[in-house]
Amino acid sequence: MVFTWGKIIARPWSIFLACLVLKGLTPSASAALIKETVEYKQGDAALEGYLVYDDALNGKRPGIMVVHEWKGLNDYAKRRADMLAQLGYVAFAADIYGKGIRPQTFADAGAMAGKFKADRALLRARVNVGLDVLKSLPDVDVSQLAAIGYCFGGTAVLELARSGAEIKGIVSFHGGLSSPSPTDARNIKAKVLVLHGAADPFVKAEEVSAFEKEMADAKVNYRLIKYPGAMHGFTNPDNKGDPPGALYNEAADKASWIEMQKFFKDIFITNLAASSR
Repeated sequence: MVFTWGKIIARPWSIFLACLVLKGLTPSASAALIKETVEYKQGDAALEGYLVYDDALNGKRPGIMVVHEWKGLNDYAKRRADMLAQLGYVAFAADIYGKGIRPQTFADAGAMAGKFKADRALLRARVNVGLDVLKSLPDVDVSQLAAIGYCFGGTAVLELARSGAEIKGIVSFHGGLSSPSPTDARNIKAKVLVLHGAADPFVKAEEVSAFEKEMADAKVNYRLIKYPGAMHGFTNPDNKGDPPGALYNEAADKASWIEMQKFFKDIFITNLAASSR
């Protein structure tokens, strides 16, 4: 597999500095996030992902793959990758749709997401090749990997787990939970965390119940947290009720991010603070 990189440097000190302190990191004034565009392929399909890491850290560290919402690899997914890099992880935002395919309308986004949801083999292939890119990075500890996904990306990372990927953890934020092959849950090696809006009109209670049964039947180590009043897409400030049912919820956004950090602290053995210069 051949990858190409294009590098950008940014100095993004923000409100997430507090999270760094909580993790035991002490970034220097000269620290910078290195941001790179990564071109790669799945079969004949050209893909373009986004890599970000903190150059103030030495040595190998856990790697996190981020999978985008239904509009493709846009600024929102990249911001989440940046936030992970600020916490000390190597973050790679994968591209499921393909290079340059970034739907702008709800109709186009629905069509693209539907294409992959209807073809779970293709979805698994795309998300697994993204994981391969993450594994190939020199600063990544390949024994300490996780994947997170938002909405469509939540579906994608659960399919990654169901494919039997060698990965420590999976986190789905307001993602679809259905599976055409529930018995595939027996392949799951990762711990699973699902962060769900209790008022999500797109992921019905029956779907949630079926997912819980799927996980229980396969004896998966999982946890599902429901946020009262939270609707679909509750982590994205751009969701303002259009389409109806997708709405940002600040409290659920912050609470779910904290739960993700606790989850990573539980599944990873690497001491990030020891890598800090």
